[in-house]
Amino acid sequence: MAKSFLDTNNISYQDFDVASDKEARKEMVAKSGQMAVPAIEIDGEFIIGFDESAMKEKLGIP
Repeated sequence: MAKSFLDTNNISYQDFDVASDKEARKEMVAKSGQMAVPAIEIDGEFIIGFDESAMKEKLGIP
């Protein structure tokens, strides 16, 4: 759902498969303190899980 939202709004992003990429998983946990996905980082702040209203607010989407 998060990828679909970003694609629909033409927002570029990096996608890391933390299930298979051990280093990406370690980085995500170190930065966010969470194991939950998606862990979406916008301007250094994390949104854990798909929260459309929080993403819109952070990205300036009405």
